[in-house]
Amino acid sequence: MTGTREALVLDFGGVISRTMFETHDLTEKALGLPANSLTWKGPFAPDEDALWAAMQAGEMSERDYWMRRMSEVGALVGETWTEFPQFIASARGDDPEAVIRPEFREAIARARAGGKRLAILSNELDLFYGKGFRDRLSFLPEFELVVDATYTGILKPDPRAFGFVTEGLGLAASECVFVDDQLKNIRGGEAAGMACVHFDVTDPAASYAEALRLLGL
Repeated sequence: MTGTREALVLDFGGVISRTMFETHDLTEKALGLPANSLTWKGPFAPDEDALWAAMQAGEMSERDYWMRRMSEVGALVGETWTEFPQFIASARGDDPEAVIRPEFREAIARARAGGKRLAILSNELDLFYGKGFRDRLSFLPEFELVVDATYTGILKPDPRAFGFVTEGLGLAASECVFVDDQLKNIRGGEAAGMACVHFDVTDPAASYAEALRLLGL
């Protein structure tokens, strides 16, 4: 390791919050759908989710995947959502904190206690969740920097996206630990020179433990 790793840089999505795959029961309840109406499970059953496999193969973007799912769910409840925040608001209700991973809360508490800095690097934070969403997250003020491609227009794994983080923090890439659940973004982080953890949404505790280890905590 070169120098000391000083910052924990997190994707938002499934790294910080439980994925929509994990909360089908909450979505079905919120939308008044019968139990087990939603059967797509992404990384939890990749062989049973053809759209997920296509996205992983680079045949469609992550945004396109979720737009397709939004359209499908809307059809089930007679809605024609045109913006993803409409879907999120309907599917997840009024309490976004309820789906935040406890492992995430524990990890950032340990990172801050260890004197480490915190940043978020997201491709679609406000695009997916809506502009008012971040104001309802009690933990967000603990993050020194939020880079959101909703506004920059530069998506991971483009090296410029990682540059926004290093420039914003005033750190070298080698001083950052980057965590993301998409392998293509991890490859981008590695190419930028960051220590990376490919987040496993099926085992969040192990992924956060590895990130903390790389931070020397």
